[in-house]
Amino acid sequence: MTAAHHISAQPSDFRFDPGTLALLVIDMQRDFLLPGGFGESLGNDVALLRTVIEPLAALLDTARAAGIPVIHTREGHLPDLSDCPPAKLLRGSPSQRIGDPGRFGRILIRGEYGHDIIDELAPRADEVVIDKPGKGAFFATELAEVLADNRIRTLLVTGVTTEVCVHTTVREANDRGFDCLVVSDCVGSYFPEFQRVGLAMIAAQGGIFGWVADSAAVRAALDSTVSPTPAQ
Repeated sequence: MTAAHHISAQPSDFRFDPGTLALLVIDMQRDFLLPGGFGESLGNDVALLRTVIEPLAALLDTARAAGIPVIHTREGHLPDLSDCPPAKLLRGSPSQRIGDPGRFGRILIRGEYGHDIIDELAPRADEVVIDKPGKGAFFATELAEVLADNRIRTLLVTGVTTEVCVHTTVREANDRGFDCLVVSDCVGSYFPEFQRVGLAMIAAQGGIFGWVADSAAVRAALDSTVSPTPAQ
């Protein structure tokens, strides 16, 4: 790929072609981010994830203005749990497992209020939403086909959580030949140490899984791809 633009990043500049770039927003769902939801019921501080909302909303605005495709994912399962293997279903406390009643409906069940994306980051009607049964966004989903159909080869990766669904997706994407930049203030973890180490692991060894940059650098680079409006 011959890139016309770059983002100042770790471990080196991230070069990209706007025509093959997409923004991937992973699992910014009410079950994980709202006070009283599934994430908090497990003893987590959802405020640590909610710090992602403001910078990610700004990045979404910038990407949309630049004409960059946006793809959202939601982790969750069919109401009959037929796509949830026992190894996943039987984790956690018996009353706080996938499919159990929660404050926002059955936990991580498609169609429930808690399964959907938070209002601040709601997808637009023309944006793809991928429902995934696993941690990675490629497993048992149509994501690979969506990317191929749109000639996407480069991904800006955001969402939660850094060490689980974000990391799994970036590793899967790397194995499939995609270049990934993880936007550091647009990904979050319930555990500050996991956040720090998770980001360090991506850019280690010369970018073993990808690149890392903050949203200010990414937004500045995307702004540069937008042609100025001719004076009237």
